[in-house]
Amino acid sequence: MTAGFDIHDVRHRVKLLRDDGDTMLVENRDGVACPACGDDFSQLLISDRAAHSFDVDADTRFCVRRGDDQLLVATHE
Repeated sequence: MTAGFDIHDVRHRVKLLRDDGDTMLVENRDGVACPACGDDFSQLLISDRAAHSFDVDADTRFCVRRGDDQLLVATHE
């Protein structure tokens, strides 16, 4: 992950949308950089699960970053 990305370091700059224990979805509220490309993300999924499925519209770009124990998926609109 980029320089040890830790959601706890930016928790005051994002809004928690969902947290079910294995996955967390946050919305960027203050220009937090994507852990994959460095651009500001729209939403970030942080997951301990091995697999996920997504429905993404044609106008949304997404980035994926795999760490030792987490999958990070960021959307950009």
